[in-house]
Amino acid sequence: MHCQWRGCEDWKNFGVPLSTTSNEASKAFDATLTQFVGLYNDVNTGGIKKSMTNMIQADPNFVMGHVLKNGLSVLGVSRTTRLDQCFANDLDRMVGLSKSPSVTEREKNHVKAVKLWADGFSDAACQVWEDILVDCPLDILALKFSYDSYIYLGYSNRLRDGPGRVLPFWKPTMPLYGYVIGLHAFGLEETNLLDRAEKAAKKALEINPRDAWATHSMCHVLETTGRQDDGIAFLTDTAKDWTTCGMLACHNYWHWSLYYIEKADYQNALNIYDNEVKIRSTNSGTLFGLIDSCSLLFRLEMEGVDVGDRWNKVFERCRPHIDDHILAFNDLHLLMGCLGAKQKDITAKMMESIEQFVREGKGTNQEVTRVVGQKLCESFVAYSDGDFAKAVDLLHPIRYNVIRIGGSHAQRDVFNLFLIQAAIKSPLKKHHKLARMLLLERKSVKESTPMTDRLIERVMALHAD
Repeated sequence: MHCQWRGCEDWKNFGVPLSTTSNEASKAFDATLTQFVGLYNDVNTGGIKKSMTNMIQADPNFVMGHVLKNGLSVLGVSRTTRLDQCFANDLDRMVGLSKSPSVTEREKNHVKAVKLWADGFSDAACQVWEDILVDCPLDILALKFSYDSYIYLGYSNRLRDGPGRVLPFWKPTMPLYGYVIGLHAFGLEETNLLDRAEKAAKKALEINPRDAWATHSMCHVLETTGRQDDGIAFLTDTAKDWTTCGMLACHNYWHWSLYYIEKADYQNALNIYDNEVKIRSTNSGTLFGLIDSCSLLFRLEMEGVDVGDRWNKVFERCRPHIDDHILAFNDLHLLMGCLGAKQKDITAKMMESIEQFVREGKGTNQEVTRVVGQKLCESFVAYSDGDFAKAVDLLHPIRYNVIRIGGSHAQRDVFNLFLIQAAIKSPLKKHHKLARMLLLERKSVKESTPMTDRLIERVMALHAD
C-alpha cells in the first residue's frame, strides 16, 4: 500500500495546489484521498476515518479537507440534508470557508459541486467536476467524485469517457496512476468494449494487484461474456489481494455469488452470502453492502431458493432509510428488504413516502423517481401481492429507461430477470409470449448463460401453447 504522503509543496509541484499551509493537513488529505480511491483502510494511518479526523484537526479551515469529508458523506448516499441538520451545518461551514481569498477557483468549484449534489442536483454537480478536469486533469478527487456519480446516474458513456479524457495526462510514475486505468476499464466494460476492458483491467492489476476496482472491472467482463468458471477461478486465485480492500470486498463477493447463481449452484451462493456478504455488509454499515445483500437474496428467491429468515435482519437495516430517497436505485433495494421480510405496513409507509417525495422533492433523483423509480417500486409491490400481470404492465413500458436509476448493467439485471419472472407467472397469454421473447433477446446478447437456458425450458414447459 502507498505510504509516502504529499505535503503542500508536493501538491503544488504536482499541479494540484491546496490552499493550506499545514503540511500535516496536506499529508492527511493525501492519505484520506488515497484510501478513498483505493477503497481500503490503511492500518498505518488508522484507517480513512482517522486520516480524515487528523486532516481537519491539523487545519480546521482547510477547505479541501471539508470538501473531501463532506463529499465522502454525499457520495456515501446514506446522509441527506433533508433529514440530517448536522450534515446541513457541515455543508454550510464548508461553503463559508470557500469565501476566503486564499481559496482557489478550482477549490471553490469543488465546494459548489458537493453542495449541488447534497441539494439533490447530482447531474449539475457532475458538470462542475467535469469542468474542473478540463483545466486540471490530474485532480483525481474531481475524477473520482464525478465517476461515482456517473454510476449512481447510469451514465455509462461518461464512465468510459471521464477517465479516457484524462488518462493521456497521467504518467506511470505519478501516484495513483494505475487506479485511473482501473476506472477506465469498468467504463469500457459498461459500454461493451469488452476486449479493451479486459486488457485495461489486466494492466491495472499488473501495476497494483490490490486494485480492487480493477478486480471488480474484470468481474464484470467475465460476467458479461458468460465466463462463470473463469470468474470463480479468478476471484479464488486473487482473493488475498482484493480482500484487503474492505470497502469493495463485499461487492466482489457479490459478483462471486452471481457466478454460482448463474450455474444453479445455490448452496455455494448462499455460503458466500452467509460467510462474507452478510457479515461484511453488516460490519461496514454502508448502504452499498446492504444493497448487495438485498439483491442477492431477491435473486435467489426468484430462482426458487428458500432463504429462510435471512430477510429479517436485512429489513432491520433497511428500515431506518425508507424516507431517504437519495437514489431511486437504493429505494428499490430497500423495498426488496421490506417485501422480503413481509413487512406490509412498512412497505405501505415507504410507498407513501415515495409519493410525497415525488410531489414535494426536487433535483435529479426526484425526476428519476417520478419517471421511473416509482413505477418500478409499484411493480415490485404488485409482484409481492401476487398481481403478476400488473407488475408486467408497470415495468415493461419503462424497461429501457431503467438505466436512469443508476448502478451497473450487472446490478440492473435483477430488473430484467424480475420482468421475465413476472411475465412467466402472469395469467395472461400475451405475457407468456413476452417472456419467451425476452429470453430469446437475452440469449442473443449473452450466449453462454445457463440461467437463461433454464428459464427457456421453464417457460416452454409451463406455456408451450
